[in-house]
Amino acid sequence: MSAETGHVTGTKDKDYNIIWFTEACLSNTLRLETYIQDAEREGDTELADFFRRAQAESRKGADQAKKLLSQRLPA
Repeated sequence: MSAETGHVTGTKDKDYNIIWFTEACLSNTLRLETYIQDAEREGDTELADFFRRAQAESRKGADQAKKLLSQRLPA
């Protein structure tokens, strides 16, 4: 069987990949908000700050991917 290249989904692999990446970054950003709250509730500011930095990087990845998507996908 050949690898999926858009024949089944109607979306080229490279487009699907950037869409998936965007969703994964956004999902991670949301999940990390819960982790931040958990750490804060326990008074662990070091861990909360760690998760905030990770959340910022996930948000940055999502923003970059959204910009790339807007340039590459037809309106």
